[in-house]
Amino acid sequence: MNKQVFPIFMYCLATFFVSQANARDAEPKIEELSWISQSFMSEQRITVDEISRKNFGTPIRGEKSDLQTLQRIVDKQLIDKDDKETLQALGVVLGDVFVKDVKELEWKTLEDHIGRSHVVCVKDTTNCLFPITMLSRRMEVGLKPKVNKIYNDALAEIKPFLPKLPFQK
Repeated sequence: MNKQVFPIFMYCLATFFVSQANARDAEPKIEELSWISQSFMSEQRITVDEISRKNFGTPIRGEKSDLQTLQRIVDKQLIDKDDKETLQALGVVLGDVFVKDVKELEWKTLEDHIGRSHVVCVKDTTNCLFPITMLSRRMEVGLKPKVNKIYNDALAEIKPFLPKLPFQK
């Protein structure tokens, strides 16, 4: 390497590592869903609804009964483990159940050093769940996750961050 270029290269490399370290240490940025995100997630809901209607004659309802439908889709392996986008669509339906069932939760976009994610957060906090990948990551490696267990475990994890009502333990 040219002697004049080497110091510049080392400076750029050091700057890169410092900026990466700062990015990892930075607080995640949480924002409202953009209309693009909302539209994309609507399409994902439609995809899961079509799978459910075609295979079971049951629509996605946006309520807790959807957990059983998701489990049936998982058990029957109706989505190829390499179809990441459709697997993640299951997570949108799962996230909708969290939001419907627990009024203090809402869909948001989280941006951190890894990238942007659609998340379900406790309102006005940075305490979030990542339902988009709760099922897909397991299914991508060939597992058949237990949807109710994942749902209940996630609720147990987020519960300490939910607002407490007066006189509630």
